[in-house]
Amino acid sequence: MLQYKSVTLEDKEWISACMKAANLRGSEFTFANLFDWREIYDFKIARFEDMLIIKSGRSDTDFMYPVGGGDVSKAISALMQEAKELGGDFSMYGIPASAVEAVSQQLGEEYEILPVRDNFDYIYNRESLATLAGKKLHAKRNHINNFIAANPDWSLEPISEENIGQAWEMNLQWCAAQECVSHSLRNEGCAVESAFKNFFELGLRGAMLKAGGRIVAYTIGSAVTDDTFVVHIEKAFADVQGAYPMINREFVRSLPENYIYINREDDVGDLGLRKAKESYRPAMMYERYIARKKNG
Repeated sequence: MLQYKSVTLEDKEWISACMKAANLRGSEFTFANLFDWREIYDFKIARFEDMLIIKSGRSDTDFMYPVGGGDVSKAISALMQEAKELGGDFSMYGIPASAVEAVSQQLGEEYEILPVRDNFDYIYNRESLATLAGKKLHAKRNHINNFIAANPDWSLEPISEENIGQAWEMNLQWCAAQECVSHSLRNEGCAVESAFKNFFELGLRGAMLKAGGRIVAYTIGSAVTDDTFVVHIEKAFADVQGAYPMINREFVRSLPENYIYINREDDVGDLGLRKAKESYRPAMMYERYIARKKNG
């Protein structure tokens, strides 16, 4: 069986190489996401030849779709054998739509492969988010115009070693206003804290939106492929009209031009969040599937 360990910053180079070789636009294929959520999901990692293997410590036989420069089918066979030796039922999550047919053929009729809609990532054309052109995005432009009218002194500043403490303080204020007592917000808070503490080591990129001399929004993300950038975190004060669409638009405009797609991650099944993400008119969805043994 494979030897598993916890994720550390020292794993960044080889894990990032495996994720780059996969060339998939899913937000889970950024080292930052894996590292920042490592404690919440108790991620364990292992190497199988040139492949990255991930599983949650909550289950020894539930694996994430393997990625890297090696043979995916060979890795899956090894994981199925491992599950058999452990006496559990093999299952796999995070299977991209492009791999469903191959995985289905390998697993056979004993397994079913199902979409997990709550985990679909929303991917947008950079130009669409940067311009908000068209009738369907008219309301977004209005919100931004209202923000600019109320805050003519606004500015966007990249997060740096000099000002990251200010962004963190704004995050604490946001959390206090939201009364971060729910399970999901507490979990997210742990991941956000990790992102701030390890911002530069993780190679993250972020920006702060200022108005009236104070920070009213911030955002943080990282690249997942050469043409796709993932927005991991975005916070704005709810009482500042237009702050969310403004930080969204201005941060996208600040990114290098090679990023033609922006992945704003999934909606975790939250209907309000789903409505908000759909309102920006995604160009595509990054679909995720789960493979599990059929009942009976």
